Amino acid sequence: MSGKYIIAGLLGSFAIAYASDVLVAQKKVFGGTTPRTVSDKEWWEATDKKFQAWPRTAGPPVVMNPISRQNFIVKDLKP
Repeated sequence: MSGKYIIAGLLGSFAIAYASDVLVAQKKVFGGTTPRTVSDKEWWEATDKKFQAWPRTAGPPVVMNPISRQNFIVKDLKP
């Protein structure tokens, strides 16, 4: 009996959240414009190309001990 009220309440809250998101983000109820960096595909491709071109450097592998919150550098067993 109470399960149908819970499910109905959840579905109703999702519908309200979705409608609010569409009104605020897409319909621009409070005004504003979409930034050029979001709407310009050419800008996005140039930025992505730049990020992919950066050299990737990293330190030694690390294992985290979640209990003590200490990080240990993994040593290679082969000399």
